[in-house]
Amino acid sequence: DTATTEIYTLSLHDALPISLRDPREPRHGQARQTAEKLLRLRTRFVFTSFILAETHAYFSRSPALRTQILDDAEKNPALHWEPVPPSDETAAVALLRQHRDKEYSLCDAISFILMQRLGIRRAAAYDGHFRQFGGFEIVE
Repeated sequence: DTATTEIYTLSLHDALPISLRDPREPRHGQARQTAEKLLRLRTRFVFTSFILAETHAYFSRSPALRTQILDDAEKNPALHWEPVPPSDETAAVALLRQHRDKEYSLCDAISFILMQRLGIRRAAAYDGHFRQFGGFEIVE
């Protein structure tokens, strides 16, 4: 029932998946509350291989969490692993070249382009990069 399902995408760099899994993160409690709320709304989280790679790298020293991150990506029905076509990568690089004064990363820029292409207007993000880019509703 798409009327009750909201679609969000995940950003990294102090974002929901890291803060949710790492109790040392300053926003761990907030991330738990946000995740619980979004799951009650039957949210479908869209993510890319770039986001997965950054999340996996963050937890590289914890075998259990590394495995959990991979299991979530492959088996969690609330998560949708969206392939990034080369055209999105090219557009993201062009975006970074046009916005040299901004601090967002290639991973962020790919998320912006993907969100625009898919018509996703909301992002679960804790860093300021989505606000810096503009045009998205930020869920914290």
